Amino acid sequence: MTSPNTDNIDSPRGLAFAISAYVMWGLLPLYMKALSHIPAAEVVAHRVLWSVPVAGVLLIVLRRTKDLKAALRNPKTLMMGCVTAALITVNWGIYVWSIASGHALDAALGYYINPLFSILLGAVLLGERPSRMQMLAIALATAAVVVLTVDAGGLPLAAVGLTLSWGFYAFFKKSLPVGPNQGFMLEVLILMPVALGYVIYLSATGSGHIGGTGIDTSLLLGCGVVTAIPLITYANGAKLLRLSTIGILQYIAPTMIFLIAVFVFGEEFGGARMIAFPMIWAALVIYSVSLIKQMRTKPA
Repeated sequence: MTSPNTDNIDSPRGLAFAISAYVMWGLLPLYMKALSHIPAAEVVAHRVLWSVPVAGVLLIVLRRTKDLKAALRNPKTLMMGCVTAALITVNWGIYVWSIASGHALDAALGYYINPLFSILLGAVLLGERPSRMQMLAIALATAAVVVLTVDAGGLPLAAVGLTLSWGFYAFFKKSLPVGPNQGFMLEVLILMPVALGYVIYLSATGSGHIGGTGIDTSLLLGCGVVTAIPLITYANGAKLLRLSTIGILQYIAPTMIFLIAVFVFGEEFGGARMIAFPMIWAALVIYSVSLIKQMRTKPA
């Protein structure tokens, strides 16, 4: 098990963990596209179900099952786990639908905007004071969303939904008084009865895809691995890296999603997106510079 990054330095092991996690998340659209013929709700249900054994084995290996048992007996922790479980379910559902329906660019946009939304959440809910550079970054991102909204005649709902669901998930996750691995296990355990019931219902009505073709069954069973492994890898890498490093590395995944959407899936990168995405990228450069300056001025 990794130890906290008390020295405020980047370790090679932490970099390897974090980069591996973001690359896996960046390649995830290719896996989800192969499941695009299966309804998003069914895919999400299988992501929940098959994450349970993966996360469970990890906790057994790390000998952290006592923490999970304590969380399950604590009503406050259990209630907070229900909140984060609901938010991650919404996030997964929007993401799976986005990839399957040809809106991978919106998914990339949502995850690009997320760090800026987190700054806004901190300002509104925690009374944190964003710097002028951070406010400029938020303004640029907002303007980019306005450009896309005007062009499409409505909000880019997938991008906004992913930003809101992941932003609030991360916000409430910080209040969950258990470690990241135990927290993930707690969430999927909370979701498991609903997911299992839904899969049984689909099988009973003959509309489920598990047990159908060998490819579909294998892909659905693999949902646990592609869901749990990146999250667990990231959680352990983040402990060994500075916040500024994590802040910059997080752009790997949406950049890969963007490239896959345009060059593999052939999604249209029209005029509005040619204006909006450079605005987002400029906002992220400003945000990164601001974050690095903040980290340098703070004591280790």
